[in-house]
Amino acid sequence: MDLAELAIFRAVVRENGVTRAAAKLNRVQSNVTTRIKQLEDELGTPLFTRDGRRLVLTPAGETLLPYAERLLALADEARHALKAGQPSGRLRLGTMESAAASRLPALLAHYHQAWPEVTLELETGTTGTLIERLREYEIDAALIATPLAGPPDADVFEYVPVFREELVMLTPRGHRPIRQPGDIALSTLVAFERGCAYRAYVERWYLEHGIRPSRVLELGSYHAIVACVAAGAGVAVAPRSVLELQRSLGEVTIHSLGKLGEIDTLLAWRRGHYSPALAALKAALLEHAQRGGSEALPLASETGATPAQL
Repeated sequence: MDLAELAIFRAVVRENGVTRAAAKLNRVQSNVTTRIKQLEDELGTPLFTRDGRRLVLTPAGETLLPYAERLLALADEARHALKAGQPSGRLRLGTMESAAASRLPALLAHYHQAWPEVTLELETGTTGTLIERLREYEIDAALIATPLAGPPDADVFEYVPVFREELVMLTPRGHRPIRQPGDIALSTLVAFERGCAYRAYVERWYLEHGIRPSRVLELGSYHAIVACVAAGAGVAVAPRSVLELQRSLGEVTIHSLGKLGEIDTLLAWRRGHYSPALAALKAALLEHAQRGGSEALPLASETGATPAQL
């Protein structure tokens, strides 16, 4: 059992089949099939079974997968450690869409210029999804909002706060001031899918006041969310830093969420899975946060309305 076979096995699982795994690995399909068969012969048990046109992991395959992830992650870590501390190799970074849009473009451009030997792979997802992908060694680090239940499990993850977001509520233009959920005139909450930490915070706020949105309209981008609110379809929450990039803010009203809206963004990684490339990214994020600070958007409270008391 060698690392190449484990990497092929993992790729077949992640890509849901031999064809896409072969394309991902730049191998021919027959080579991927042969290497999987060799691994199965070596282990003395089938790793996949066919369900129609799909390949499904057998119990043995399910058992092997986390070991394969850990062995491949350790191999990556060993390669990084032997590079004399110079950031290099691959760094897989997960991030919330909000951070990708508002915080990362300039920072990652500078990072690439400083450390061209690092191949940075970026993917977006909700905080919940990113934590699970970290847990399964599918990414090396992630920018996540501090979960409602608190920071991720310290036995599994390490993390550092890198900046603080101010979460605000968006309503259609002309909406009355919001002091509590009962002041919200629209019963639909426009939000990302479950797993979004910001959605969890606002849903808890509703529940603490004995209210539940009658409907949650799930969308996949802040551009779509702002457009929906402007059209009168509901209300939403979003980081102020993201709204600074929007051009249609004249059609919405922005309301302060007080203390509830102060949420730290964390850079998180698996405990012990640290590399020079990740260390350089952490340093860049902390330096960026110290230099940062953008102009504030006008809130409803700044135009005569009363801020929410949360």
